Amino acid sequence: MAEPCCSSGTSGQTAGATTGPQPEPASVKEALFRISAMDCATEEGEIRHALAGVDGIRGLRFLLAERVLAIDAEVAALNSALAAIRRLGFNPEPISTDQRPSAAQTRAERRFERLRLAGSLALAITAELLHLVVPPFPGHELLEIGIAIAAIALAGFSVFRKGLAALRQGRLNINALMSVAVTGAFLIGRFPEAAMVMALYAVAEAIEARAVQRARQAITSLMALAPDEAEIRQSDGRWQRVSASAVAIGDVVRVRPGERLPLDGTVLSGVSAINQAPITGESLPVDKGPGDEVFAGTINQGGALEIQVTAPASLSTLARIIHAVEEAQASRAPIQRFIDRFAARYTPAVFVVALAVALLAPPLLGFTPLQAIYKALVLLVIACPCALVIATPVTVVSGLATAARRGIIIKGGLYIEEARKIKVLALDKTGTITLGQPKLVAFSPQQETADAGVLKQWASSLAERSDHPVSRAMAVGLDGERLAVEAFEALPGRGVRGVIAGRHLMLANHRWIEELGLCSSALEASMQVHERQGRSLSLLADNSGVLALIAVADTVRPSSAAAMEALRALGVTPVMLTGDNAATAGAIAAQAGIEQVKSNLLPQEKLEAVAVLQARYGFAAMAGDGINDAPALAKADIGFAMGAAGTHIAIEAADVVIMNDDLMRVPETIALSRRTFTILRQNIALALGIKALFLVLTVAGNATMWMAVFADMGTSLIVIANGLRLLRTPMLGKIKGSAWSGTIRSEPCRCEPNGSTP
Repeated sequence: MAEPCCSSGTSGQTAGATTGPQPEPASVKEALFRISAMDCATEEGEIRHALAGVDGIRGLRFLLAERVLAIDAEVAALNSALAAIRRLGFNPEPISTDQRPSAAQTRAERRFERLRLAGSLALAITAELLHLVVPPFPGHELLEIGIAIAAIALAGFSVFRKGLAALRQGRLNINALMSVAVTGAFLIGRFPEAAMVMALYAVAEAIEARAVQRARQAITSLMALAPDEAEIRQSDGRWQRVSASAVAIGDVVRVRPGERLPLDGTVLSGVSAINQAPITGESLPVDKGPGDEVFAGTINQGGALEIQVTAPASLSTLARIIHAVEEAQASRAPIQRFIDRFAARYTPAVFVVALAVALLAPPLLGFTPLQAIYKALVLLVIACPCALVIATPVTVVSGLATAARRGIIIKGGLYIEEARKIKVLALDKTGTITLGQPKLVAFSPQQETADAGVLKQWASSLAERSDHPVSRAMAVGLDGERLAVEAFEALPGRGVRGVIAGRHLMLANHRWIEELGLCSSALEASMQVHERQGRSLSLLADNSGVLALIAVADTVRPSSAAAMEALRALGVTPVMLTGDNAATAGAIAAQAGIEQVKSNLLPQEKLEAVAVLQARYGFAAMAGDGINDAPALAKADIGFAMGAAGTHIAIEAADVVIMNDDLMRVPETIALSRRTFTILRQNIALALGIKALFLVLTVAGNATMWMAVFADMGTSLIVIANGLRLLRTPMLGKIKGSAWSGTIRSEPCRCEPNGSTP
């Protein structure tokens, strides 16, 4: 259900042949291209639009800070893509991975960019002062023209180049508008104003690009925490530091107290408290010992650990989270797609209006030709859609980053916008509402002559072959030597069966036993005693009858009741969907505060139940473990995967991944979605409102070109700052009528290198 897409980037250069050696796309999955003028969201949209019709492109990644575009495509498609990019006026230069600009190079480029823009603005101000303050003198106008040309050259050379390319293709983008407006102002003798317009526009574009990149890097800077090196054990027992990317699965890594874990793995020896906040958002450290899973990027706060690596650096939980968030940041929310379509029509419409003013204002309104042309040029500047286009991506990306800091991985702009619509939440019981770590509490043979030890062996041997939480609890709780099981088979929603020493046996739930006609009134009475206590029951049986009754008890998550209260305060109805029996489901639901319960459901019946909820309530979400509940999660409008830390399938398949199993993250997601959408609407209203105001001022004759650019730049800064509030605000609101405060803190975990918290 998640929608992978591209990321953000911008701008371009002149069309022409690409210099240097061509990449080898046939052997490399992703080809990298540097586009030196890539700097704004509008141009990213142009590149994206130009490549949308090229078949064979598997994926795009725009690395805005580095001005690099990564294209994953077939050979023929790659050549077509490069040709399409060049037609836009961009010059993609092929580079290899090791040629990507370093952080120092990027900083140097930014310093040069700031100096260039500062010089342009200073020259534009000088030209304006020369025109307004300094009395005329011989050569005055030539000096004014020279300074204005220098300012325009510093700020707008690439703008003119891209604008001309757009005009040649009949496209009216922002570069075309600014090129026409500045050229027109220069031709009618408004030299200082033309320079000021171009300088202010260039500054505004630089600020916008930096703001978008800051929002996009918010999560990467938080999550890119795994160290570059790992200390691994050599074959002779020595320890040696090597690059983390060179460590193989199965290698043993040593992590000292206070260090960050370089890779995912399983603890072999040592006991320690691990700060998992960068991965799961948990505020408290988690105790880890032999056999426990640990994740790259987390902090070892206690003793030394020896860890067996279970995934390479490129496939660690941390790497997969970063990849998921990058794809989410690249996707387009519905409102963002609407704004893009609106801007595509709005800009040409204003261009037509400006042309009409230039041609019709003199005969109809009595303006002089120069006055009419000037007003038309002001309208062109007002037509700049930058503030409108930038209003949505900064806000959406900030919301995604804020969620990720809380251990909530939202798989696209679509879901952060639409989570606000959730009216009903279906929840799986085991592992979602409960801890999913049941324990064996009773084993009762049902035949007097049966050997209890043998029955336990049979039951534990069957249970050991299943990965269901109830089966795992039985396998751990039952003593005895494990026996070989032949023809083992798991039947979803019923149980497991197999052959042990020639005897056909099954571990079945109540439903299956009834279907087989093996239930008796005495057995029913025994089961009801356990079911009233909320226990899950399994029955060991053969073809002749039930041999033993096994009871397992799970416990409700500490956060479940508060999460249900918060959901109701948000106007969301929680509904439990479980394959367990009605009595057990009812007991758990009562503890969690859930009124609507549907029990004894097979996976297909859960899917059907979600469809019924959608028909009754409208927008329905589902929370489950991401694997067993896959059909229902796919059917729901939004699927929340619980227990996802380290689970590849959940991260890949779910729409929203809750990294620490805390159900409170679901109402937090809904509250964040509502907050994000509120800011989106504020930004759009601001952008359109200020443009409408300046349209009126232009018609009234009180607006100048540089004032229009300044207002547009100011609007862009306002919507950017408003969107970035999602990164900085310490609270996203309280849910009225609930004991839950609704606090969603967006600050990253500020942990000292030694693992302590300041």
